[in-house]
Amino acid sequence: MGSTLDDTKRLSIATKLADMKALQNLLIQNEQQFIENCTDDDIRERLQDMLKDDQKNLGVLDTVIVQYGVKGEPKATTQKIIAEVQKLMESELTLFEKVQEHELLKHKQTMAGLLMHKAAQVVGADVEAAITPLNTVNFENRAHQEQLKGILEILGVRELTGKEPKQGLWARVQDAVAALTGVVGSVITRTDDEMGIRELLLMDHTKADILFVEIFNANDPHKIQEYFGQLYKDIKAHGTAEEQVVYPAVRQYYEHTQEIYDQTDEVMEMLDEIKPINPASSEFKAKIEQLRTAVRTHINQEEKDIFPKLRDNFSHEQQKQMASEFKTAKSKLQEQMAIA
Repeated sequence: MGSTLDDTKRLSIATKLADMKALQNLLIQNEQQFIENCTDDDIRERLQDMLKDDQKNLGVLDTVIVQYGVKGEPKATTQKIIAEVQKLMESELTLFEKVQEHELLKHKQTMAGLLMHKAAQVVGADVEAAITPLNTVNFENRAHQEQLKGILEILGVRELTGKEPKQGLWARVQDAVAALTGVVGSVITRTDDEMGIRELLLMDHTKADILFVEIFNANDPHKIQEYFGQLYKDIKAHGTAEEQVVYPAVRQYYEHTQEIYDQTDEVMEMLDEIKPINPASSEFKAKIEQLRTAVRTHINQEEKDIFPKLRDNFSHEQQKQMASEFKTAKSKLQEQMAIA
């Protein structure tokens, strides 16, 4: 399939997500250093909470990147910024000055996350579905900014005057965080730390449903090609990862596992049959309708029969571990498809 303008847009989003992951690792490194060098117990405790959030949000970003299904690399300019900040953090700057640089990075990360949602709105509903977990990251980054303002006020007043700032600082910070919760609390999603295999599979199922709708609603062959290209990659990675991770785990609890394997193989064959067909032909959408029926039959059986087996026979921790293994398998498959 040839590249289209919208493929380029999707790749740009993938690059921005890669930028965000690289910056997230830098934020974590900085916070670890601040905690090690900070002598104020109150500030250290707040930094530790922030670090815990950021480590968890690195997992959220990994989930978003895998769900998105398009791989990207950080821009050279982003890598340069990271190298420059790392050099600053190793310099003789005061803790106040280092935290000040960190707050700028946190702002950059917040704006990047918000930009992702705006971009998704104009690229496709399937992209919006894939990056939904970023709601958590975006909210917590904005809350962190308020925390960092408070930390900077304390460190700055001490550095300039040798005295403590006036009382009531943290109350103002908490009020600001509470106000943010009122603004965006309704869109906060479950965190990656809480996400098990059923939630991940449901996200994939939802994205597939959306892509089918987008294909049928589109009349432009280039748009149809774009949506099918994403659907093809998503289902291939999803189905193969399920065969590697999920089905072997549930086989002892579900007597119809072979039927699920057969359904997956049938869908894979249908995808390969459709791939060379001209998206402008009437045959294409007829074949897509057959594919949608097969996929929906498979999803219905999986959600009706396999999901209860996962719920009843695997602990929450085991389901989280399976989710992690599923993400890893999908990511490797996506990388292989990108090279092929």
